[in-house]
Amino acid sequence: MRRLLLSNDDGVHAPGLRALHDALARHARLRVVAPDRDKSGASNSLTLSRPLALTALDNGFYSVDGTPADCVYLGVNGVWDEKPDLVISGINHGGNLGDDVLYSGTVAAAMEGRNLGMAAIAMSLVGSRHFDTAGRVAASLVGAADQLSLPPRSLLNVNVPDLPWDEIQGFRVTRMGYRGPAARPLEVRDPRGRVRYWIAAVGENADDGPDTDFAAVEAGFVSITPLQTDLTRHAALDDVQGWLDALT
Repeated sequence: MRRLLLSNDDGVHAPGLRALHDALARHARLRVVAPDRDKSGASNSLTLSRPLALTALDNGFYSVDGTPADCVYLGVNGVWDEKPDLVISGINHGGNLGDDVLYSGTVAAAMEGRNLGMAAIAMSLVGSRHFDTAGRVAASLVGAADQLSLPPRSLLNVNVPDLPWDEIQGFRVTRMGYRGPAARPLEVRDPRGRVRYWIAAVGENADDGPDTDFAAVEAGFVSITPLQTDLTRHAALDDVQGWLDALT
């Protein structure tokens, strides 16, 4: 039976993680390693300044006092003798659309699995109600994972509309959309009168064309976006070389 490592960034007690576990329990052998608290926005950070505690919980899950990437690193890279066949991160409470992936701990957990040589999927629900729908999507994808061949250093980013299963319109392969600049931070004062700042909401959609993840979810489709970890802008290499040559 296939071995899956499950993680997330919402924390080991998040309802989305339990929904993912329950949806996949009949299809694979599962190990769950997730942060001991909400680590949304942690991106790909690793904890390098102190050792990490891996704690077994009563429900069979494991918590880590670190980041999503820490969790997958420990789950894949030597804590247990058996390595997983697939890493699945989620189900995130809220979408990871467009450039959200640059900040997302959900995507980062999947990316860490991919960096360690595992096939990987990041799962997000664009809302907070229908985790059962996202679980059914995850089970469908896991059931067909053996037939998918992706290039090295790539993973799937899946966003599920917050709809009942029978209202899902289908699946679409999409590209990342892009957001505009984020709003200004919100200034507040703590009880001692000191100024503090809340990070504000993400920017409005700047590119939500018909082939984007934004458009697919808005139309009721599950968005599946292949991502790569190579951030090189290959089309710009010649331009930068020409600029450098002109400087010398």
